Amino acid sequence: MPRIPSQTELDSLVELIAENPDGIGIDAIAQRHGDSLKRRSLQRRMALLVAQGRVQMLGEARSVRYIRTPKSVERVLSAHEDGTDLMQPSGEVYVPTSPQGAEIKAYVRRPRAARRPVGYKLAFLEQYHPNHTAYLPQGLRDQLQALGKSPAEQTPAGTFARDILNRLLIDLSWASSQLEGNTYSRLDTERLIEFGQAAEGKDALETQMILNHKHAIEYLVLDPAHAQLTPDAIIALHAFLSDGLMADPAAVGRIRRRAVEIGGSVYMPVALPQRLEELFGIVIQMAAEILDPFEQSFFLMVHLPYLQPFEDVNKRVSRLAANIPFIRHNLCPLSFIDVPQQAYVDAMIGVYELNRIELLRDVFVSAYERSCQQYVAIQQNLVPPDIFRLRYRQALSEVVAAIIKSDETATPANVKARVPSTVAAIDTDHFIQLVLQEFAALHAGNAVRFGIRPLELATWKQKHEGAN
Repeated sequence: MPRIPSQTELDSLVELIAENPDGIGIDAIAQRHGDSLKRRSLQRRMALLVAQGRVQMLGEARSVRYIRTPKSVERVLSAHEDGTDLMQPSGEVYVPTSPQGAEIKAYVRRPRAARRPVGYKLAFLEQYHPNHTAYLPQGLRDQLQALGKSPAEQTPAGTFARDILNRLLIDLSWASSQLEGNTYSRLDTERLIEFGQAAEGKDALETQMILNHKHAIEYLVLDPAHAQLTPDAIIALHAFLSDGLMADPAAVGRIRRRAVEIGGSVYMPVALPQRLEELFGIVIQMAAEILDPFEQSFFLMVHLPYLQPFEDVNKRVSRLAANIPFIRHNLCPLSFIDVPQQAYVDAMIGVYELNRIELLRDVFVSAYERSCQQYVAIQQNLVPPDIFRLRYRQALSEVVAAIIKSDETATPANVKARVPSTVAAIDTDHFIQLVLQEFAALHAGNAVRFGIRPLELATWKQKHEGAN
């Protein structure tokens, strides 16, 4: 791994550049610097200074020259104790960034016109060999494993995710949607998921995006058989996540059949449908062969968006697919909560245009550490959700509300008469008992869950309480 430059080294470079107000090229800097730095090492340091805002880069390719940033607009440098720089302008929220990540950030922040257009490079995929190549070093994987271990480690696959499902539905639906520019707040998201209340003043597509995440997460978590790395499972995720959001409804849950462009990037993905479908199968097969869950998760975050197998919603699919290894191994899931949108966008453009993964790795590590803080420590204190109740939550609400609004007594016979067809025959008796339990615990404070007003409930109770 390249040596992290000291602050003294960086300061001396800035001073040298400041002596040349008209700018100075990389060769002249190397000659004037007078040490044994290789050109590539010097370029990394210059990229680091550009990312920090201490130096500005003018021109392109061989004509690039560097000038000292005027103090009036100089960005603030902030650094971790371990020497890893945040590389962020004053006031910008970003993730802790490695020197390699900073290079990528500096490049993708250049105007589109200053970046060379590129297409899909098969070599980027071919040079990866499952269980031999590693985007995440072994030491880092060990660290993440220690962070993500849970008390549910020895239980059946998916136990940890189901134990925290209510919390995960809200956090992952909100955070993943926010990375797409969705303006729902976390509280708005909670109200929508828990009570079906859409936020006022929000676009219907934003509401649909949140609900699509909820349904896709439930699909993965409620039935462990769905948490598989197969083409069909990934396509199913796309069907859930893109429902009602595609210009062409036929594109929902289907490998794309036309060329697409990436907003804000000069990357052009594969356009030929037959080639795309073939590569999609190869990517999923390679991912399935990876044994380490963290490497497997990160591989999906890199190569699914890079391939762009669907007309839209590719990054959302990759973020939920990245959780499949964690669900299967009972590790802390990755919710993406508190991931800055710009950091994620910069990292993905770095993959698209440079085939470099370091900045996305910085985002991944930061996001996973944050997720572990959210879930691992509290997992033992959570009451496991009633999966049966969760599956039939909507039907349960409808039956309770219908009996009250129809002024009926909550008897087993009346409940049975209103059991909807969505309840499986084998589940009918259990469902009836669940409805009766809800009536037994019903009061003015919790009746709002079923859309019942306090006065409406009081009138019903006065007439029917004890009659059943």
